[in-house]
Amino acid sequence: MALNEAPLLFRFEVESSENLTYIPMCVRFNLDRFGLRISLAQWQLLPLEDRLLLARFPVDEDVSTETNFDHALFEMLRTHANVEPEWFAPEEAPAWRDVSIVPGGIAHQAAMASLATPDVDAWARLAPFQRYVLAKLARKPESNHDFVPAMREFGLAAPV
Repeated sequence: MALNEAPLLFRFEVESSENLTYIPMCVRFNLDRFGLRISLAQWQLLPLEDRLLLARFPVDEDVSTETNFDHALFEMLRTHANVEPEWFAPEEAPAWRDVSIVPGGIAHQAAMASLATPDVDAWARLAPFQRYVLAKLARKPESNHDFVPAMREFGLAAPV
């Protein structure tokens, strides 16, 4: 599978990523997909060109379709930070893949933001990557500053 022509960033990320100072959701998706973990400090040690390249990798669930993300990341980190990413076992059945129920974290984040929780039909209509993003943003119990902008961008909350 070919790289995207440009980094895959949502509108809400463009403002909050500060020119890829922070790890974008497309890179987080691939990190989770391959079972790799890097720190923000490690990410920031990579030159902007490398961060842009990593943000161009496709966000496809099928690991067999793209095996170069992990290799590229390893090489970049060895070259620029003299470290390797940490390995972990990826979740076999993450909540965002289930279209029959909206994950509890999303309901919690929506309640904290005074938004309605998306119903199951709206949840199921989202693209898998959008469901991943919302679940990732809603994984912690404290409010996430990108959750409401993501809900708006995905058509799940009224625009301001």
